[in-house]
Amino acid sequence: MAAVFLVCGVKGGTGATTLCVDLARATRRAKRSVTLVDADLGGRRHVAELLDGVRDLNAARGGTIFSLARVEDIDLVELVDKYDDSFALRVSDLETLARDIEKEHDLVLIDAPRPFESKVTPFVARATRVLLVMEPDHLGAASARAMLPDLVRFGIPLSRIWLIVNERQGRADIGVRELEKILGIPVVADLPRRGDRRSERAVEALAAKMLYAAPEAPFEHLSTSFWSDAVRVAAPVAPAAPSGTAVRPPTGTAVATIDSAARAKAERRNRIRVEISEQMISRVDLVAASRGPSDGEKIGQLRATIDQILDELLSSRTDIGELTLANRAELKQEIIDEQLGLGPLEDLMRDPAVSELMVNGPKRIYVERAGKLTLSDRTFNDERQLRLVIERIVAPIGRRIDEASPMVDARLPDGSRVNAIIEPISLHGSALTIRRFGTHRLTMDDLVRLESVPAEAVGFLRAIVEGKLNVLISGGTGTGKTTFLNVLSNFIPPTDRIVTIEDAAELLLNQDHVVSLEARPANIEGKGAISIRDLVKNALRMRPDRIVVGECRGGEALDMLQAMNTGHDGSLTTLHANTARDALARLETLVLMAGFDLPIRAIREQIASAVNVIVEIARMRDGSRKLTGITEVVGMEGDIITLQEIVNFQATGIDESGKVTGSFAFTGVQPRYMERFEENGVDFDMRELSKLRPTEAVW
Repeated sequence: MAAVFLVCGVKGGTGATTLCVDLARATRRAKRSVTLVDADLGGRRHVAELLDGVRDLNAARGGTIFSLARVEDIDLVELVDKYDDSFALRVSDLETLARDIEKEHDLVLIDAPRPFESKVTPFVARATRVLLVMEPDHLGAASARAMLPDLVRFGIPLSRIWLIVNERQGRADIGVRELEKILGIPVVADLPRRGDRRSERAVEALAAKMLYAAPEAPFEHLSTSFWSDAVRVAAPVAPAAPSGTAVRPPTGTAVATIDSAARAKAERRNRIRVEISEQMISRVDLVAASRGPSDGEKIGQLRATIDQILDELLSSRTDIGELTLANRAELKQEIIDEQLGLGPLEDLMRDPAVSELMVNGPKRIYVERAGKLTLSDRTFNDERQLRLVIERIVAPIGRRIDEASPMVDARLPDGSRVNAIIEPISLHGSALTIRRFGTHRLTMDDLVRLESVPAEAVGFLRAIVEGKLNVLISGGTGTGKTTFLNVLSNFIPPTDRIVTIEDAAELLLNQDHVVSLEARPANIEGKGAISIRDLVKNALRMRPDRIVVGECRGGEALDMLQAMNTGHDGSLTTLHANTARDALARLETLVLMAGFDLPIRAIREQIASAVNVIVEIARMRDGSRKLTGITEVVGMEGDIITLQEIVNFQATGIDESGKVTGSFAFTGVQPRYMERFEENGVDFDMRELSKLRPTEAVW
């Protein structure tokens, strides 16, 4: 029986793949048979390139997905040569392959990038040791400490993990003993920099340890998910092994334990779900079905079709007798979510408390609730399932995402904003971000109730919108600028014609007379792109009373300023900036991006004439969002735009519950646009603002 070793870096760039190849070569020099398995399903062919075996693997591949070739007397197995082929891999085929390899060799090395794909579980399950490769620096230690709980939750006990220190950069910021103390597991090998004359001997010594390590039972408690609720983790600390000896877990070492009955039941249920999902894919092309405009009737028909097929597939199985009716209904809903919805994200999307979802690869889903980020227990099966969900989101709105166009902005039917990015731009799996706006549309009364806006300032905010002042909403990422823009838009009179312009449409205005325009990316030939700047220019020909730009982020800022200066008063837009002064500086930069060599003074005069009010939004340390300032643009003094703050928020600290404390204050300065309010028939009483606490002088 072969000794099977899984080689995995704690992060990218640790030299784990290079070490895998070096160990294979050292094993062959010792006249022992070795198989090297490239388990990277992302299409990165580093193992084949390091062994100079790309040509041999391509020739041996034939009509199969995985390829086996003999290079330098090493049996090299490459599961896929490109990412798309990973979709065709079946766990049963890999199970047979892994079993055959294990029978015929002395040592099996598996180059396993992190995170593990669920499909390579047959290889992971056979490993008698995991070689965790890290660099001896603080980042490496932090990455290893973060990865160890993942491995234990995956079902790999700490006693089976060998820590390998790779001084590939030629320096060590942390000593071996200190690393052992921090991580609680022994360092089995300390490898000098490659090229050092001691390096080859160190690799050979490690290979010898591996060859003579007892091929103990594989990971019997292996789970297909990193986050199995059934795992109860103890914290064993194994002693450091003397150099040159094999490491064996000491008697009595605690390992991860699982209720075997519950585990077996969970595994059967998961297997049923995966198998039925695969059968569904073969019977219904869900991505194609979702293309084009969707409506309630179309979705209803598709759901009815899926429901009928599910009933047929479930009734044809003989292994679901132990599942209760409730379990079957839950299983059925999971499959429908996976096939028609957003898979593991569906439950989170139904939670009204979730305001943002961030997917960092298939095994990491973070959620934001009440401004706080937490790691969810939900995971995707693998990268393939995540990619299908992304495709399901972008296909209905005519967007595409592939290697030629690996980034996309999109939206969900409920108006949630979506951003997706895939390999090769994203190095560790696809990344998906969904910013939700909730089922309940916020009003100004809600913001007052949440203490985000002072009640005394609501009248002034209403007046600046009804009085047709041009408003710029500034704030950092995730501060709620778009939400606040939606709330402010409620003050626009229903008689005004409004044109909204966005990258991905997400504004939801209550007025009837609204024309919504959305930018369009280039097609596969690189043609047909329509930018926000094109839409702003076109909006001027549509006789708008108000122009609302979702966000200024490029040369469209110049066109927006010109529109504000040519009679389109009452326009609103948002911009990324932390303060009012920063907002003006960023606006100058965006105007310069339009490609015109304009003098700075001319740009500033345009800004001072066009922008009337800057509303500042910020996210506090406790996760809450607040209006932190209302500032008027007064005019020019020399080459400087002068500002006048009307309202601000002064934080005083944090209370016992962790909530930011403070108060809104009025600076005492009378707004210079009072005459403008009178001209437009807007009724505003200055005494409302005077009810706020006066600003304290700071010297």
